[in-house]
Amino acid sequence: MADAQLAHYWIGAAVGATAACGALYGFFASLRRERLMADTPLVRLRSAAQGYVKVYGDAAPAHSAAIAAPLSERPCVWWSYEVSYRERGARGESYWRSVERATSVELFVLADADARCLVGPVNAEITPTTHDVWYGSHPRPGRPPGTAFQLESHDYRYVERLLSPGDRLSVLGELRSHSELVSADAAALALLRQWKQDQRALLGRFDSNHDGRIDAAEWEAVRQAAESESGSVALASPVTRLSVISQPANGEPFLIAAMDQRQLERREKLHAVLFLAAGLLGVLLCAWAVGRARAG
Repeated sequence: MADAQLAHYWIGAAVGATAACGALYGFFASLRRERLMADTPLVRLRSAAQGYVKVYGDAAPAHSAAIAAPLSERPCVWWSYEVSYRERGARGESYWRSVERATSVELFVLADADARCLVGPVNAEITPTTHDVWYGSHPRPGRPPGTAFQLESHDYRYVERLLSPGDRLSVLGELRSHSELVSADAAALALLRQWKQDQRALLGRFDSNHDGRIDAAEWEAVRQAAESESGSVALASPVTRLSVISQPANGEPFLIAAMDQRQLERREKLHAVLFLAAGLLGVLLCAWAVGRARAG
């Protein structure tokens, strides 16, 4: 056997061994993720404790209106897009080169039957409900997804992934909560701003020497009165519990998917089976290549 052919067999053995190791790593990682999903109980937002949680609910905008997807302008709560340009090589071959991509980082609401919380999608592994690919002649699409076209005549490809208001989502991540209470200082400043808007009433109440202005001593009295009156407002203000699900600090999976609990676990089991099959193929390739190399 020629030295070049022998070298090819050893290279094939190395490739097979590397692929087998990578696939087996993916197999055990998928099993770990599936086990973690199964062992993490599905909880209601109202009773959820801080820490790693699994919740299921409806997506909604964090503000009064949904955000608009950059390419299609469709309403959504999360978006990701990529614009690619068709490059042509010296031999006439073509390939797509990414020229622009971005992902939404805005918070959105997840609501179940009992309560609501915010979801911060940064660094999440997101399975979208909408995934569209379409083509055009300009860096920004001039037509919505789904319009008929001739692929060969368009040099730009648009990919857009969305989560829309009303989507049913499973979210696995770290729940963090804190309570917000109106502070006395903030309430006093707000009350002072309100009083300043009515100068006549302010002078009538605090201009003790009746010179038509509020001097330094009188302003100190204004400030003390605002602190005194705002103190009762701050004490009477309701405590607001703000909860946000975001990327876990300890490396657990951060998942947002339009799937229920069973679908998520089934997907991870399928990934594990595929990784195992790929690992076995890698082992077989490595064994065959080593056998051929030794036989030569």
